[in-house]
Amino acid sequence: APIGINQTSITIPNTFKLHQNYPNPFNPVTNIQFDIPNDANVSIKIYDLLGREVFSVSDYKQAGSYEVMFDGSNLASGLYFYSIKAETSQRDVYTETKKMVLIK
Repeated sequence: APIGINQTSITIPNTFKLHQNYPNPFNPVTNIQFDIPNDANVSIKIYDLLGREVFSVSDYKQAGSYEVMFDGSNLASGLYFYSIKAETSQRDVYTETKKMVLIK
């Protein structure tokens, strides 16, 4: 199945939040969950230590809780950064970045 952003709950969260991925460390698959209290254009990007983008997915999502399943089987072991950018129609922008570790 193509990797996308899947809804995990229909409850509307109160705040924007990017959760720590699980499992972490991971091999080779991990889940990244986030909450958006308003409809927003959401992008999830993953970068290596040199700042190169190794993964990106984006979509317009209604308020809710979501998760992205990430498969790092084509990547080297090491530390990666994952970030969210969510922009609402009111031009409010939420960004957050967290670390995760791939161990093969």
